[in-house]
Amino acid sequence: MKTTRFAIRTSLAAAATIGLAGLGAGAASAHVHVNPDSTAAGSSSVLGFDFAHGCEGSPTTKIAITLPDQLDDATPTAHPGWSVEKVTEKLDAPKKVEGGASITERVSQIVYTAKEPLADGVRDVLSLKVQLPEAEGETLVFPVLQTCEKGSTDWAQVAEEGQDGHDLESPAPTLTVTAAQPEEHGHAAAEPAAQEGVGTGTEAAASTSPAGGGGAGAAGWVGLGAGLLGLAAGGTALARTRGLKK
Repeated sequence: MKTTRFAIRTSLAAAATIGLAGLGAGAASAHVHVNPDSTAAGSSSVLGFDFAHGCEGSPTTKIAITLPDQLDDATPTAHPGWSVEKVTEKLDAPKKVEGGASITERVSQIVYTAKEPLADGVRDVLSLKVQLPEAEGETLVFPVLQTCEKGSTDWAQVAEEGQDGHDLESPAPTLTVTAAQPEEHGHAAAEPAAQEGVGTGTEAAASTSPAGGGGAGAAGWVGLGAGLLGLAAGGTALARTRGLKK
């Protein structure tokens, strides 16, 4: 009886925990998220803005992504079902960019307009490519204005120092720039290896495949031998046990 009561209490506790976790996941999924394919300082990164909701159930008609002041340009990705526009703004003063050139305006917004309203509960990802700044540890904020058939949501709130971002009702998507990655020298390193008779590219892949024999084939035979020895040892032990019972 005690065991049954304990099992019921455990099941109820587990169900409550799953329910709370589901509520938290639901709240988080109602936000607009940014998913970069790179956060390394100075790198070129494709940012995917992910959302799966409307404005209190109303279908989405437009997504306007505002670029942070640290960025001067962005290249939007063409997306089926959406038209896209780059919005520019005049700078208060000319600004020097990488390479020494000066600019007098910057891209301030990328605006995606739905050709057909996107229903609430249908997920989509809108992407754009940017050049991340060189400063490691810098936080980039991308306010997103979501316009719907009825109403709109301005995802622009930023957590203050000491505030939990999860407590915000309409947080802006953000990313933090991480340390720059060292330059890859894979091609340069591969050339000496090829001269020494070590396969590169598709040759290297073939040399390590099971069909190619070599090291992989030897490993397979060793594994088979070890398995047979284990089977023999198990049979011997079983025979001894039966002998003792007799």
